Parts: sequence; C-alpha cells; structure tokens
Amino acid sequence: MNLSQLERMKNDNGFIAALDQSGGSTPKALAIYGIPKEAYADEAEMFQKVHEMRSRIMKSPAFTKERILAAILFEKTMDLKVDGKYSADYLWETKGIVPILKVDKGLLDVDNGVQLMKPISDLEALLIRAKDRHIFGTKMRSVIKEANPTGIKAIVEQQFELGKVIVAAGFIPILEPEVDIHTPNKAEAEAILKQEILEYLKTVDASCQVMFKLTIPEVDNFYQEIIAHPNVVRTVALSGGYSREESNKKLAKNPKLIASFSRALTEGLNVNQSDEEFNKMLDESIESIYEASIK
Repeated sequence: MNLSQLERMKNDNGFIAALDQSGGSTPKALAIYGIPKEAYADEAEMFQKVHEMRSRIMKSPAFTKERILAAILFEKTMDLKVDGKYSADYLWETKGIVPILKVDKGLLDVDNGVQLMKPISDLEALLIRAKDRHIFGTKMRSVIKEANPTGIKAIVEQQFELGKVIVAAGFIPILEPEVDIHTPNKAEAEAILKQEILEYLKTVDASCQVMFKLTIPEVDNFYQEIIAHPNVVRTVALSGGYSREESNKKLAKNPKLIASFSRALTEGLNVNQSDEEFNKMLDESIESIYEASIK
C-alpha cells in the first residue's frame, strides 16, 4: 500500500470523483453528455466514447489535487491510458490524485427489500491486476430499497466479508451500502444500516481499515459515529440522483462527510462544448462540491 496515498485519504481536504459508470449506466451517462446510442455501434465503441469523456475530465486543468482527493475508475478504464500512462498512473503521477477501482459486477434482484451484489468470481485475479496497475483502494455497491432489517443485515455482512478479502490483499475498500433516495421510510432504513455497521465494526481487527460511501442522510450529522470510528479511513457521500445543487446543500449540513459524486459532478458537461466552456463548467462543478465537502 502507498502510505502517502493513505495519509492523503485520511487527512487532506477535497472529495472523490466517481468516474466509474459501468456497462449498465454508461449509455445514460453518454446520453447526458450529448452522445446518443446511435453514435456507437457496439459495446467496444461505447466504452471508447466514455473513456474519451473520462480522459477529458481527468486532463482538464480544473481536475486537480487541490480539490480532488481521489477518483474511482471502472475496470476497463484501469486498463486504458491517458496521455500515454495507464489511468491510475496518470492520476497519481501527473495529477496527485489517488486511484480507486470499482470491483463489483452489478446487483442481484430485490430480495428482502435490498439488492445484494452479484458474486465477484474473479475478485482475486482482479486484485492482482489492480496491484499491477497501482490501484490504492476499491469500491463496491449494493442498494437498500426498504427499511427491512433482514435485508440490511445481509447487505452489511456481504460488504464486510468481501471488504476483509480486499484488505488482506493490501487495499483500502470503500463499502457502499447505498440507501435509495426513494426508499419509503428512508430515515428508518438509515437507522437500521448505521446500527448494523457499528455492530459489525466491533468484530473487525484494529488493523482492518475501510472507507464507507453512504447516501446523504435524512438526519444531519447522522453518521458521525461511523466517520469518527478508528477503523474508518474516510466516509464519503454519493449524490444518489439528487441534482448537484441539492446534493451540495444536503452535504454541507453534514460536517466531515465528503462527496463522492458521479452524476452531480458531470452535470452540465457536453461533448460539443469547447475546451474553454467544458473546463469552466467542470471548474464550477468541482468548486461547488469541494466547498460543500469542507464545511
């Protein structure tokens, strides 16, 4: 593990840019960016288009370590290059931004009010590749749709069990048990989730360091016990479908909870913008998210 990156993640100001749209979410992300499905013939062309979008973001003069701590990459992005360097090396060596890898393979159908992750059958091999590509940490997402104690307990157990494997391989995992923003009784679901996380944290060794990516809570400062826990390197928030303005407003009410936004980060960016227009829009987006993250 790169100790300079660990210290940066623990102590520096900034937020995490989520550039990890998967095969399922990429068409929508490209459409919002101004590239319709008709613009690419197959999956390979689709991923090339989204890599061009991500590269444009990463290479922008607005995308700097002064405001961005880390960036989450999709698996295919890890194996592609930006300005002649593999994406993770470009982020760290050129930009001073910590590279993180999305490792989950998507979601199972809803059961007990939640969507667990699909099995990650190649996790061991993926982590070996990630080490070769100089990745610092990982991220994996599951989703809570109801305040169902059985389902939420199962999500926390799955996240932690996979997290332990990732820690043993030398990475810092981001555990992401997302509470869908449309969940009925969202505050109740968050209360169950927090209790399960805190109970599970009691069972892990002191050397087990993790991060959490959580939906911005209904109750301000709700996750302070998790944020302050000695096993937790950092706790970040997903935008979850809220607009950037709404996400920032909600985030600013939660001190020490920092952003890890995807849609809210890229909102307003368009393939047809000039570099000047693109960089100005991205700079304004990054500044607003940064300000909300350091309040």
